[in-house]
Amino acid sequence: MIIASCQDSPESSSVHFEKGSFGHDLQFLLQHDSVIVLTSEDEQAQVIVSPKYQAKVFTSTATGANGSSFGWIHYKAFTEAPDPHMNAYGGENRFWLGPEGGPYSLYFAPGTPMTFDNWHTPAPIDSEAWSLTQQSKHAVHLQKEMQLVNYAGTSLSLRADRSITLLEADTISRLLGLIPDTSVKAVGYRTDNAITNTGTNAWNEKTGMPCIWMLDMFNPSEQAVILIPYDSNAVKAGEKIANTGYFGEIDPARIKYHKGVVCFRADGKSRGKMGIVPGKAKPLAGSYDATKKILTITFFDLDRNGKYLNQEWKTNVLPFSGDAVNAYNDGPLADGSQMGPFYEIESVSPAALLQPGEKIDHQHTVLHLTGPEQYLDAIVKKLFGLSIQEIPSFQ
Repeated sequence: MIIASCQDSPESSSVHFEKGSFGHDLQFLLQHDSVIVLTSEDEQAQVIVSPKYQAKVFTSTATGANGSSFGWIHYKAFTEAPDPHMNAYGGENRFWLGPEGGPYSLYFAPGTPMTFDNWHTPAPIDSEAWSLTQQSKHAVHLQKEMQLVNYAGTSLSLRADRSITLLEADTISRLLGLIPDTSVKAVGYRTDNAITNTGTNAWNEKTGMPCIWMLDMFNPSEQAVILIPYDSNAVKAGEKIANTGYFGEIDPARIKYHKGVVCFRADGKSRGKMGIVPGKAKPLAGSYDATKKILTITFFDLDRNGKYLNQEWKTNVLPFSGDAVNAYNDGPLADGSQMGPFYEIESVSPAALLQPGEKIDHQHTVLHLTGPEQYLDAIVKKLFGLSIQEIPSFQ
């Protein structure tokens, strides 16, 4: 097996790249890690993957080294002292496990109050390296053995497997349901994620169980809007469409419901999170940045009848009342400090109710497209059922 390093690549030479470009972020990451770069034949579509940093996809580009870097990277986290709660390196696609809160939480020790002081991200998904087990020009496979203890006091033995595959143009076209205009540049990758119960006991409602949790961190802007479609037919009269109270209720001026789509402002200036339960969700989410003309789309597995874990920081919640898709906009905390700014699109798997030796899979795909707005508009209409002009400006 060959561990990939880009030390001899043009992107890692003494050439200067502007901040915000893919080349800049690649040069930065190479100061801290021998990352893997998945590359298309024409070297325009590229994706950076890191075994050292928990199998993250750090960032990607559709237009080569000088093109936009689509992922959010927390530069200062690489040189700061380790954080006991979470080492937030960033990354436009990272593998986490849930639930964060609730009676089966993986982030709080048994019996401790669910407050920030007691919140700790498990090391295998926060600070420990993963093993690279397979590699080609267009794909990698990574693996991690884990021993965790949940809030119920159950010891969980598991193996996580994760593959990242750069997508070809015809695969992207099939996902979109159309062939983009030649002026539209695209990069896409599929992540195949699995956890296997490697212990000797079943995971059930008595022991608790994890779920796979995918989080995509992107760069905000004044005109960036997250798009989360929902099934209008599944919403009863007077019923809330989305859960909007994760960190206090989201200001109604920052979230709109239009033509079956939740439109959520992604400017990185006001902290808030929303989610949609599986019965109302669709296996699709995205965002559009009208300033940079960047359309981001995520596709993911969804079981509308599945049991999804509630991740709230409460011990008395119904454990299987959680959301299947979430979105987060970063903003200042009460003391004025802020990790980002960034915004997130997230998907989760159903609860892993597994017998020993069984596994659960969750696929999550990310696409970025950039180009003339008139051609991006055709894609937005096809997938989300509304035009770019109908997306609220929030100005």
